[in-house]
Amino acid sequence: MASHPPDPRLVATVADDALRLEGELTVWTLGQLPPEVEKAQRLDLSGLSRIDTAAAWYLTGRKREGVQLDGLTEAQARLLETVRQAWPLPETEPARSSGWHQLLERTGRRVAAFMVYMREIAEYLGRFLAALARGIRHPGDFRLTSLVWHCQETGLRAVPIVALMSFLIGVVLAFQGAVQLRQLGAEIFVIDLIAISILRELGILLTAIIVAGRTASALTASIGSMKMNEEIDAMRTLGLNPDMVLILPRVLALVITLPILGLISNISGLIGGALMSWIELGISPSTFRYRLLAETSVDHVIVGISKAPIFALIIGVIGCHAGMRVGKDAESLGAETSRAVVNAIFAVIVADALFSIFFAEVGL
Repeated sequence: MASHPPDPRLVATVADDALRLEGELTVWTLGQLPPEVEKAQRLDLSGLSRIDTAAAWYLTGRKREGVQLDGLTEAQARLLETVRQAWPLPETEPARSSGWHQLLERTGRRVAAFMVYMREIAEYLGRFLAALARGIRHPGDFRLTSLVWHCQETGLRAVPIVALMSFLIGVVLAFQGAVQLRQLGAEIFVIDLIAISILRELGILLTAIIVAGRTASALTASIGSMKMNEEIDAMRTLGLNPDMVLILPRVLALVITLPILGLISNISGLIGGALMSWIELGISPSTFRYRLLAETSVDHVIVGISKAPIFALIIGVIGCHAGMRVGKDAESLGAETSRAVVNAIFAVIVADALFSIFFAEVGL
């Protein structure tokens, strides 16, 4: 611990409109400076035998205030220069840009962030495909038990909510269609409305949205909790490939089960529509079935179900990517889970819109 030097000496005298300092100017003697030093515009330092860093800091501050320092030796001047170079600079606020500049800057940053996000999603899609190819080449590395378990979690357990949702959608379509078509005397066409709407668009789209909200969050939470507990790092230490253990079974289970859920959704929606048509319009189930088989093309079913594997890939890859991005705290887990659900639902809707345009262009 530093000790007080014996009898430090500092003498201040006024001579020739300058304040002359003699002795030692150090951290121990700065308190001995007379009040006149604050008003002096010139300091004669030729009588100082020693100054330290604290004194150099004080003198540098006075010099920045416009006080003239005379009589410094070469060594003392070098010490003041060193202190001056280390003097903290005031933080200057950046010039505020105009509204258009801020808008363009925010837009550019968001576009750049979106491009980075799409690159990461493409990377995880490639990792899934690489793991799938490895599982085909080396069946011993494929975890069938994990695949079956995830099929049960993402598929079988989702059947009740998917079936109920689709049944109610069919009921709503039939009721609203009956109200409008009754005014034109074309109640029979409510069957075509229900069949085309459910088989082509609403059945698989709403199923994918439900699965996105249910499964994308589950994927992010399960993988994210493992990331927080450093279990993924432990897997790598044990020589296990996280893509084979975590990503492949989860995404592949979605690819397998979502088309099946889509078929269940279609059947439930048609049953709900038939029931409401019978109640509201008096269309018997046999008439509904005959009109459905006679006037509805199987192309509508193919168009709807063909979207399911793509939707499954989108949901699975986004969920696994969000899980891998979870940090060490619970806050990041919650944020990534919410982000995964929103991104998955948005991506599914965008993909469905692109599919609609594509099938319209090719005539399906």
